[in-house]
Amino acid sequence: MVKQLRSSRNALRRGPVIALALSVALASVSPVAAQSLSDRFKSLFGGKSDEPAQTNPAPAPGQPPADDVDCPQVTVRAGASTYAAAAPGKQAIGNDVRFQATVTKMARECVRNGGEITARIGVQGRVIAGPAGAPSSIEVPLRVAVVQGGVGEKVIASKAYRITVSLPEGGSVPFTFVAEDLVYPVPSVAVADAYVFYVGFDPQALAPEPKARGKKK
Repeated sequence: MVKQLRSSRNALRRGPVIALALSVALASVSPVAAQSLSDRFKSLFGGKSDEPAQTNPAPAPGQPPADDVDCPQVTVRAGASTYAAAAPGKQAIGNDVRFQATVTKMARECVRNGGEITARIGVQGRVIAGPAGAPSSIEVPLRVAVVQGGVGEKVIASKAYRITVSLPEGGSVPFTFVAEDLVYPVPSVAVADAYVFYVGFDPQALAPEPKARGKKK
């Protein structure tokens, strides 16, 4: 009987100790389990494929080797970091703003396939409802381009996208988009360092596409 009482007392004493140990363990795991913003954004591009690497053809004269693909830096085009919309007939200023979108973070990844480079451009942003009241679903016009900078800037490739974002009334939500179809020729070594990826809002991306003209009979 005495042994049973001692065993019960010891179990009661160990209970708080175990609970405290669990709480400390959980507290120590939380920071490790929590991904940083940078890590979450990197996950947009997924992990490495389990498929065996394919043998790339020899580069053409004046071209860099396939394992040495120069992936240009990505930046926001000047004047295109925000996009605001207003009601028809109004200007997107002050109390007439229905919503505003902003680019907050970018990333890029390049893969060479023969004489072409396929770029994946990741964009994170945020949409904020304005005082004029935003619709529950909006379209954000985004453009991604690869440009050869310098004197006489040259656009190598450009793509426009429409990103649909659900926006709660009076709210603010993030959005994420990855452009995966930007393809351009491998630049020569002489101009590769002048290449840059530009990201920005482009209202013209929301314009209706021109109708194809029928052939005259």
